[in-house]
Amino acid sequence: MTDLQTRPDAAGGTTGATPAVRPGLLLAIVLSGQCMAVVDGSIVNVAAPTIRTDLGASGAALQFVIAGYTVAYAVLLITGARLGARYGFSRLFQLGLAAFTFTSLACGLAPTTGTLIAFRLLQGAGAALMVPQVTSLLQRTFTGAARTRAIGLYSAVLAVGVALGQVLGGVLVSADLFGTGWRPVFLVNVPIGLVLLVAGARLLPRLPGDASRGFDVPGLVVLGSALGLLVVPLVLGSELGWPAWGWAMIAGSVLLFGLFVAVERGVARRGGQPLIPGRVLSAPGLRPAAVALFTIMAAYAGFMFTFALHQQAALGHTALRAGLCSAPVAIGFGLGSLRWHRLPRRLHGPLPVVAGVLLGGGYLLLGVLLRDGAGIGAAVLVETAALGLAAGCAYAPLFARALAGVAPEDAADASGVTVTVLQLGQMIGVAVIGSVFLGQVDLPAPAADSGHAVLVTLAVNAVVVVVGAGFAARSRRAVR
Repeated sequence: MTDLQTRPDAAGGTTGATPAVRPGLLLAIVLSGQCMAVVDGSIVNVAAPTIRTDLGASGAALQFVIAGYTVAYAVLLITGARLGARYGFSRLFQLGLAAFTFTSLACGLAPTTGTLIAFRLLQGAGAALMVPQVTSLLQRTFTGAARTRAIGLYSAVLAVGVALGQVLGGVLVSADLFGTGWRPVFLVNVPIGLVLLVAGARLLPRLPGDASRGFDVPGLVVLGSALGLLVVPLVLGSELGWPAWGWAMIAGSVLLFGLFVAVERGVARRGGQPLIPGRVLSAPGLRPAAVALFTIMAAYAGFMFTFALHQQAALGHTALRAGLCSAPVAIGFGLGSLRWHRLPRRLHGPLPVVAGVLLGGGYLLLGVLLRDGAGIGAAVLVETAALGLAAGCAYAPLFARALAGVAPEDAADASGVTVTVLQLGQMIGVAVIGSVFLGQVDLPAPAADSGHAVLVTLAVNAVVVVVGAGFAARSRRAVR
């Protein structure tokens, strides 16, 4: 097996990577774009108070500034994946990156709350065009051990990006560069994006799209509507006290997901091209691995959210300090994702199950350490780093397993499904696990009261990841 994978096209050329492709540079380009997209999901949280003061934003408008990006991003991911398959992964990556960079500039220069909300929605759409192409490029470009390493780096970027957003946001807002306040949290993307665009034009592999890939417009409309009805209340529900319209939207999304299944089956019966082909979902191990990945990301995102709230609203930490105290878990996640394949090969199969069980125990232990409202000392930081390490050792091999049985021509569709599952896992984790925490304590609160709420919440986290370990075991049996 070689580090780069090439495939002949019908004319005898190659549809894979050309010999000029440099694997390290390719990874640097696509993962830097991925990192920017992940960071922008959390970096604005720290800047919210300054945005509110500067633009006179209402509470509801501020929620849409924060949530608009996430909503557009989650709803359009699968559409972005299909567009990449049709028009070319590198081309769509570049297009999404250009849109993301331009809208970052527009956000940073926005004169009013309304324009900021509009450009945040467009920024999320740009990210949705860019991000699915990353895993598609990894699937189509790398093979064997090189693919394992690439997916490990991809996983590390996902984990570190969440914490990096908090830290970078705190640094930029605190610095108040040239009196610009919150604006650098968006403008920082512009020079990075321009460099990546120039580098990408020269260094990304030429993977032509498949013009025969249809759009399945009914499937796109129904799935996009279903995701929208699900994502909006998940993102805004907790802040608004879970209003009745939110529950109605969630119920409507369930009905539309059922309709989507019926539409896709009808398209397949008529000989068309469903948005999500049945052979993708039936790929060995993909479904149980996707469920296991969902649980890991739900628990991880829920933990990061509640841990930050506990620090800022009960322990009195600044946003920057809270981000720094959250860094060990992200670093541990990244190291686990990068290094798990260094373990003896006989351990690779059972690793996600063992790591998932250890992760559940680790969440319980951390809850015990925090239950009395004690400060964040060395023991807690070491324990959070160990949690991240276990999460990375479960996540990265599961991600590789989920995609291992997918045919190369289905890489884009599998990428869209997998990335959407991960994004939904994060949102549902914040919504559900965050609600468990907030249901136990009214913030701001005494540290001991918040510590008890953390213990209850982390016990729920433990149950979630142990259930995920069961699905990880099923995924292993499926790929044998």
